[in-house]
Amino acid sequence: MSSSPAQLPPFESLYQQYRPMVLQVCLGYVQGDRDQAKDLAQEIFINVWRALPQFRGEASAKTWIYRITVNTCLMYIRTTRRKEKVAQEAVHHLVQADWVEEGAMYQPLYQAIGKLPELDRLIIMMVLDELEYEEIARVTGINAVSLRVRIHRIKNKLRQLL
Repeated sequence: MSSSPAQLPPFESLYQQYRPMVLQVCLGYVQGDRDQAKDLAQEIFINVWRALPQFRGEASAKTWIYRITVNTCLMYIRTTRRKEKVAQEAVHHLVQADWVEEGAMYQPLYQAIGKLPELDRLIIMMVLDELEYEEIARVTGINAVSLRVRIHRIKNKLRQLL
């Protein structure tokens, strides 16, 4: 005799019941940054929504959501570390590209990149990581012509900030 999978409450109910737990876990992973934690929690509940059809009832809803939370947070940390590594490599590329004088400290460059809007930071990091413009266009959803103009403006902005 086979047992049928446990039924989950409606998504809205899961969200209301487990959001505080998810937010608390996220806060730990992002070192207390509330805005990042809220963004991460939103991503987690998108993942929960997508995974609802796969819920088999082998664990409680709380355990299942907790696992999704931890997996999403770990993926976030891996991605963040990769971005930090790309940022460090970007500084190296910029220095070699004569954007800053030899021997200059990296800190001003980090600060300049940090002042860019998030999408511009992402774009310049991909440029500095030597991705093809077509690939950057696919990732960002910006058409290739507009992307080239935007990259030019980002470079000019960095020059001004430096």
